[in-house]
Amino acid sequence: MEFDDQADLDTSQVDDRRGMPGGRLAVGGGAAGIITLLVALFFGIGPSQLGIGGDSAPSSGSTDSQQVSEECRTGQQANTREDCRIVAVINSVQTYWKKELPTRGTAYVPARTVLFTGRYTSACGPATSEVGPFYCPGDQKVYLDLGFFDDLKTKFGASGGPFAQAYVVAHEYGHHVQDLLGTTRGVGDDRQGPDSASVKLELQADCYAGVWAYQATRTPQQSTGRPLLTKLTTADIDDGLDAAAAVGDDRIQAEFQGKVTPETWTHGSSSQRKQWFTVGYSSGDPSRCSTLATR
Repeated sequence: MEFDDQADLDTSQVDDRRGMPGGRLAVGGGAAGIITLLVALFFGIGPSQLGIGGDSAPSSGSTDSQQVSEECRTGQQANTREDCRIVAVINSVQTYWKKELPTRGTAYVPARTVLFTGRYTSACGPATSEVGPFYCPGDQKVYLDLGFFDDLKTKFGASGGPFAQAYVVAHEYGHHVQDLLGTTRGVGDDRQGPDSASVKLELQADCYAGVWAYQATRTPQQSTGRPLLTKLTTADIDDGLDAAAAVGDDRIQAEFQGKVTPETWTHGSSSQRKQWFTVGYSSGDPSRCSTLATR
């Protein structure tokens, strides 16, 4: 996975709030608490809407770390630093959807990503490293603690790699696209089970991530006329597929509760998540991401 060394990065799409003081989210212990957290993982709504309790979140304040804005300026830095790579992925994802959505009758409204450590306040409730990355429709922002990428390998058994990280980011921006299209509002209370709207929404976000992966090396940046992402290898895509499988409901449940209970699924099985990422990547066409068509 390589970026154009000469490309300029747009750090205005990222709020770098890492290192700000904050507490940890308090949730129920034991298997129930673990599964509650796993429900939140990679879900397109904030934790308060999932009923996750705990102490109230501290004020997020107004102090803004300048690390990203000062040190992530070019594609060359994105090729060598994790945080700069995330900025580049965000830029690439949003460049594609800004071009694509108007062809489908919807204007693309950019969404910012908040990088934080430990804990931060979102419009949807506390953003925490335990809950994992999520998109908040209330403020149209993605919340991400970069420490999650270590958890993806150590806790969930993914092989990791730069493109596994890119898949996570592209998935969350898939939820933003669903929000703009009004897809999310059609879910209602159908949030559990292998055929639930929640699962279909997640699989569509996986498919949208695959669409971006196909289009990323074909979509030029306005500033350079060249794609920001210049190279994706088969090994990169394998890392993305492995990450998708690692967060499948069946695999997570088998690891953390010792049995698989499909009636409680919210995201889909490992095979489904890999399947729908592949549909998006092989077609490059968002209209093929028709996971909700059978509702």
